[in-house]
Amino acid sequence: MPSNTSTVPATTDIIDALAGIAPGDALDAARARRPEARTHAQGSFEALFLPDDTSHVALAERAAVALFVARLHRQAPAVEFYGALLRETGKGLGAGAGEALEPLIVAEAERAAGSGPYGAFRAENAPESTVGPVYSVSSVEAAYALGDRLSAALEHAHLLVLHPRDAAREPLQHLLDAGWSTTGVVTLSQLISFLTFQLRVVQGLGELSTGEGAASLPELAADVARAAGERADGASTPAAPGASERLPQAPSVEEPPRFTQQVLGWKPWLQPLPVAEFTERHYEALVQRDRVHMPYFRLLARDPEALRERTLTDLDIFTNTDAGLPRAEREVAAAAASRYNGCVFCASVHARFASENGADRDDVQRLLDEGVSARLSPRLDAIIDATVALTATPSRFGAAEIAALREAGLDELSLLDVIQAGAFFNWANRLMLSIGEPTL
Repeated sequence: MPSNTSTVPATTDIIDALAGIAPGDALDAARARRPEARTHAQGSFEALFLPDDTSHVALAERAAVALFVARLHRQAPAVEFYGALLRETGKGLGAGAGEALEPLIVAEAERAAGSGPYGAFRAENAPESTVGPVYSVSSVEAAYALGDRLSAALEHAHLLVLHPRDAAREPLQHLLDAGWSTTGVVTLSQLISFLTFQLRVVQGLGELSTGEGAASLPELAADVARAAGERADGASTPAAPGASERLPQAPSVEEPPRFTQQVLGWKPWLQPLPVAEFTERHYEALVQRDRVHMPYFRLLARDPEALRERTLTDLDIFTNTDAGLPRAEREVAAAAASRYNGCVFCASVHARFASENGADRDDVQRLLDEGVSARLSPRLDAIIDATVALTATPSRFGAAEIAALREAGLDELSLLDVIQAGAFFNWANRLMLSIGEPTL
């Protein structure tokens, strides 16, 4: 985990707080059976919202983008928490700055709202493309108040949240032109993508929760902001940018024509961290040192704490063998989220993992060929339908999906596994889709 995490009370878990999970209840017990996922989901929050280094992304920028993302998801507790966090971190920008920004961010999110995921599928076995509203900061008043950096960041957040299938190389140059550094773009993309995971876990667990563990979210936000300011030595604004960075030359790729279980490659649009610049901190972030040869992980290593926490969250969600959902079914959930979001690369990896771990290969291929409406078996259908409902923005996951999962025989721990597996691939898909592209 990032250093100095003791600045936040050890008992404060943001997902528990937002979902209203009380100590000792059934959901608390289930989360305790996935201890690394719980610890490192919180660690991911801390890496992104209590960073040691704010020279690339300011604390107030992080909170502003989080409020925008939470509002797009229509998730009231998260809106309350990240709104309060913006008011607190915005104090470093000047008297009343956070209070002035909060209603503007909310208004922009209202104007940008929709029901995604939108975007065009390019794979020949995916005809279900959906057109949706494209957002830009268009009013002179909003553009002036937000500035170039935050305007570009909100537009990037809207693309990732509601148009993941439409992510492309060109919007990254728009961020660089607005004053973001390559490392800043990686952190920003990681933060937005993490939130699409966190908010879905909160949605899923909140539907299961009694709400008896509800915390005072403004007080929690004040504690987080205070700790973040101490950790980052009170820094509130990034270093002034020089000349805007340029994207490297577009990679040469052979686009996969179909959703497939075959092994695919992936190439980045941004410049990965050169191996020569890796320190022990960067190698630790990889978790597996040989990942230094993989451009995806070298790119994410530009924010090493966020990468390490994300990887350890992933590993426990999918490989913890302490009861719960079988690995094959967790992988089916990952493949379903990826198929729905349009991530050909992620779908290929996790459809293959599902087959390798015991799912019927032909059934898995039908999911890829026919999409998430494919009917495989009552149990897998319940898992796929729940994952799709969770993956929609705003999430549609609720009582009907829970009832279907319980009827299929899932207990509390298995329900947690479905929620976390599906939610995690909203995080993974958006990173894969927004910072690079697959190739045969």
